[in-house]
Amino acid sequence: MKILEISHKLRKEMKLVLNADRFDHTLGVAYTAANMAAIHDVSIEKAIIAGYLHDCAKNLDHEEQMKICKKYGVEITDVERRNPALIHAKAGMCLAEHKYGIEDDEILGAIRWHTTGHPGMSDLEKIVFIADFIEPNRKPLQHMSEIRKLAYKNLDKCMLFILSDTLDYLKNIDKECDDMTAKTYDYYLEKDKTNNG
Repeated sequence: MKILEISHKLRKEMKLVLNADRFDHTLGVAYTAANMAAIHDVSIEKAIIAGYLHDCAKNLDHEEQMKICKKYGVEITDVERRNPALIHAKAGMCLAEHKYGIEDDEILGAIRWHTTGHPGMSDLEKIVFIADFIEPNRKPLQHMSEIRKLAYKNLDKCMLFILSDTLDYLKNIDKECDDMTAKTYDYYLEKDKTNNG
C-alpha cells in the first residue's frame, strides 16, 4: 500500500474514534513525524503510521484502556493505575497491533513509548515522542521554539531538553511522574555528557 493510501485509510479510521481536538493533534503528529523522518533518514511510512496511531486509545475511558492491556497481557504499573493519562500508550500499542493490523515492532514500540520514552530508544521512537510534543497544534510552552529547531538537528539533545522540561513541569505542579520518564532523562543526560566530554 502506498503512503498516500495508508494516510487516507488511517485518517478516516482515527476520525471515527477520536474527538475533534485529539484528531487535530493526531494529524499534527503524523505530519511532524513524517517531516522529521525525512530529515533524519528514517522510514517516512513508519513515521506516518505511528503518528496516526499513537493516540488511538486516548479517547477511551481509563477502565477500557486497562481492560485492553489486560486482554493482551500487557503489564500495568501502579503509576499507570493512578494516572489515566499514562496508560493510553500501552493500550494504543495493543489496538495498533490487534485492531489496526500493525505487525512492525518498531512502529508498535514508537506508539508504546511516546509518553515516557525509555533508555536507548530507536530514532523512530524518538521522532514520535518529539513530534507528540512539538506538533503545530500544541500550546506554546516556554522553550518550544528552541525545542522545535533542535528536533530537526539532534534527536538526542531534543529528547534531553523535552525530558528536562517535562520533569520540571511535573515537579512544579506536584504531579506524579512515571519512573520511566526519569530513567529516560538520566540515560540521555549521561549520553550527552559522554558525547560532549
